[in-house]
Amino acid sequence: MEEQLVVFQLGDETYGIEISAVHEIIRMQSITKVPRTPEFVEGVINLRGRIVPVIDLHKRFNLPLEEETAHSRIIVVEVKGVTVGMIVDSVSEVLRLPQANIDPPPPAITGGIETEYLRGVGKWEERLIILLDLDKVLEQSEYNALEQHAHDLAAAGKE
Repeated sequence: MEEQLVVFQLGDETYGIEISAVHEIIRMQSITKVPRTPEFVEGVINLRGRIVPVIDLHKRFNLPLEEETAHSRIIVVEVKGVTVGMIVDSVSEVLRLPQANIDPPPPAITGGIETEYLRGVGKWEERLIILLDLDKVLEQSEYNALEQHAHDLAAAGKE
């Protein structure tokens, strides 16, 4: 068995998420700020007529902030029935990782990210890929709040 992963960078670390959760990967675009949202929520984007909340994974994981570059991307994922964009420094590749190459996350290599967000560490060639558990990146109440903000903004735009 193997997993197909979208591999991306946050700072100096390499991360992976299951490709089945990824809708698309888009270039950075104008993000509309939304009042009364958590600090890690950058705002919302209009993705072909659909309002999608966008979170900054640097802020979510309390990592040092990076400057936006030409390589910065928004990975649009669906988690718990909610479509969310996640800002990353760059997306490098899609790869197939044998499950035998995936270990539980040892606390020593998590790069400052709490292990609750991780589901394992993949070994690929000479690299380690930190595998995120998208279901735990946000709590259910946070997903619900993001979905409500997006719904409210979409409704306001139709008036």
